[in-house]
Amino acid sequence: MVQRFGDIEVTVGDDHVALVEMRRPPNNFFDVGLIKNIADAYQELDADGRCRVVVLCSEGKHFCAGADFAGGATPPTGGPDALYGEAVRLMQSAKPVVAAVQGGAIGGGLGLACSADFRVAASTSRFTSNFAQLGFHHGFGLTLTLPRIVGNQVALELMYTGRRIDGARAHEIGLADRLVEPGREREAAQELAREIASSAPLAVQSIRRTMRGPLAEEFRAATTHEGTEQIWLRTTEDFGEGVAASRDRRAPRFVGR
Repeated sequence: MVQRFGDIEVTVGDDHVALVEMRRPPNNFFDVGLIKNIADAYQELDADGRCRVVVLCSEGKHFCAGADFAGGATPPTGGPDALYGEAVRLMQSAKPVVAAVQGGAIGGGLGLACSADFRVAASTSRFTSNFAQLGFHHGFGLTLTLPRIVGNQVALELMYTGRRIDGARAHEIGLADRLVEPGREREAAQELAREIASSAPLAVQSIRRTMRGPLAEEFRAATTHEGTEQIWLRTTEDFGEGVAASRDRRAPRFVGR
């Protein structure tokens, strides 16, 4: 049976693995509505005894290219709190999540990938915390999640430089848990999810609660701070230049104002 939550399609298989698929191809840009729909899907699956593990995936060229700044998108109604309030709900879900990352996980899309327990990528996958190259502060809880995954020093380098890395490098630093041939990202994510689903589900959820600890509340605090920084940086000349440079596909010329 297929369920839909706006642009999110959910299918639960006989293997106890649920596919939660974003359907905004080719880039799967997100907004408050998309993140809310993913959170609604997770909440529904938490109550579904058939589901033991979630695979977060997407239709199109990219896993998630974050927010569409270059496309002229306006800040979400209610500011960052509206978006990140829904993102906190992702962190409160009970079931393990494996993200199948094809193409780009960019900016907030990287944050979405890092909200999962595991990430599966290919050599053609691309990961970037590109906020500083937009004249902006990182968001979507990367303050908390990225250092936990790759270590503080690697996280700082990725955030300060906005460097884009491929799937092979992501695997080297622990950002990608599995590296597979291009086109096998979803299949491999499902294989890992089925392996997890073969364990006792109550035990897995109990272990997950122990290992995550107060992660959801720490994520809430991190996104509150990130949102505050993002609000004032939106007013700077450098943010306007960063967005324009991204749109024009050129190097930005920042002036520190």
